[in-house]
Amino acid sequence: MDNKIIIITGASAGIGLSAARQLAGKGCTVYAASRRAEESEVSATFAGQLIPVRLDVNNETEVKSVFERVYKTHGRIDAVISNAGNGIAGSVEDTSDAETRYQFETNFFGSVKVIRAALPYFRKQGYGKLIATSSVAGIVPIPFQAFYSASKSALLIFMQALSMEVKPYGIQCCSVLPGDTKTDFTAARKYAAQSQNPESVYFQKMKTSVGKMEKDEQNGMLVDVVAGKIVKQVFRRKAKSIVIPGFQYQLICWLFNRLPVKFRLWAVGSLY
Repeated sequence: MDNKIIIITGASAGIGLSAARQLAGKGCTVYAASRRAEESEVSATFAGQLIPVRLDVNNETEVKSVFERVYKTHGRIDAVISNAGNGIAGSVEDTSDAETRYQFETNFFGSVKVIRAALPYFRKQGYGKLIATSSVAGIVPIPFQAFYSASKSALLIFMQALSMEVKPYGIQCCSVLPGDTKTDFTAARKYAAQSQNPESVYFQKMKTSVGKMEKDEQNGMLVDVVAGKIVKQVFRRKAKSIVIPGFQYQLICWLFNRLPVKFRLWAVGSLY
């Protein structure tokens, strides 16, 4: 089917917006979901094919409502891309329970809500693709962003476990793991409140580490390239289980899983 019906979360900017534009440009009907759901020149360019919808992935009622609306309108949903996410930086000791839950609420539990809402429709159809945006940080842990790494790692394992459960129903699961990518995610990164206190023993090291990460992000892969990898999986007959955009990040992940733990943690720690 050329006119695939797709729901994508986190579609107001960055990777999500680029993927939504590319899919609409290929003839898909894309429900571009975000908390803002603003009309823009982008949606006007693809009038009738790129449809902004308001959806907070942390609100289960909103999530279910969007899926009901889309299925009622089209009688099918071909793919769901769970892309909404955020980042919080700070040492583990300086990050409160509330800040930790904030990180996991969107990155993990928000994705779970979206994916769980899709499953009844996919089972009824006998097919469907679930694509989740994880991160290279889900394989390679990043100091002072431990909870971000942990949330993305949890999502990656969740998707792999889910794939075994839903395979008999014709449902495919794919995790996309971007590395450093030039988006506004960098500017939107939040900091644990205590981490901003100059008296924290981690303050200077944290600032240096995150500053290095942000520089790498702003010199990273172009957002359209990463989004293109997501779009490719939508159109593949059989989606890959894991997609890592960029050869250098594929190599990093391959090496990381094969080197001794002590050495790989030393290497990452020295970098950040």
